[in-house]
Amino acid sequence: MRARRGEALIERVLLFLALSAVAMLGLIAVFIFLQGLPIMLEHGPGSFLLGMRWAPTKGGFGLLPMILSSVIVTLGAMVIAVPLGLACAIFLSEIAPRRVANLVRPAIQLLAGIPSVVFGFIGILIVVPLIRNYLGGPGLSVLAATIILGIMVLPTLISIAEDAIEAVPKPYKEGAMALGCTHSQAIFGVMLPAARGGILAAIILAMGRAVGETMAVIMVIGNAAIIPQSPLDPARTLTSNIALEMGYAAGEHQKALFATGVVLFVFIMILNSVATLRVVRGDRR
Repeated sequence: MRARRGEALIERVLLFLALSAVAMLGLIAVFIFLQGLPIMLEHGPGSFLLGMRWAPTKGGFGLLPMILSSVIVTLGAMVIAVPLGLACAIFLSEIAPRRVANLVRPAIQLLAGIPSVVFGFIGILIVVPLIRNYLGGPGLSVLAATIILGIMVLPTLISIAEDAIEAVPKPYKEGAMALGCTHSQAIFGVMLPAARGGILAAIILAMGRAVGETMAVIMVIGNAAIIPQSPLDPARTLTSNIALEMGYAAGEHQKALFATGVVLFVFIMILNSVATLRVVRGDRR
């Protein structure tokens, strides 16, 4: 009886903690929407989402340059991170000797613990001058932010993708090789398709990290509220827009920044919903 009561108490405590986390997320969402939605409705959602001019003190509330810049930088980071991350995950889980894997894996975990401001300093001291000297432009650009973000999200992508590949039952690979497949054919033809749900989750989480990153992006992207015409142009993302101006904003300006947070929140929710649907459909197949 005592054991059952103890288990029931533990279950209730865990349920309370889980509901507390959900309630906290709900309160944050409600606060952001209450602060940002009224001004968005007052000036019109179209002027916020499709407007080209961001000058809140003069009545300009256009977020389109920041929205497009966020999308461009995030997709660019994924172009860099996904091939490198998947290749590293495959190497660690299926190819690397145990000694090598045990050496590389802690290094990747250490990379995940490096503060984003350090990546920003590396971008300013190395990436930005290289772009300026060899490709042209100011150096502080979309390309610099893309490279830095692509490196920053690698640990997340590698760790989760490696776990997904290792979770595939070993008989899948053994059966494929017994039928005459080579090692690489078994990996790319059997293991990766079987782990596609976990790999997709890794990519989505990496995208979430890239969308939400602020400090490193502020340091290397140039922070110009314009639509970039090339990778060498400066830009400004949604997160950097909030971080740069929230410290001195007041009145409608502050509410407009909360409206920026609403757009970012909805963007991330849509991204997560699409990812969840894809994972569910992949599992059904």
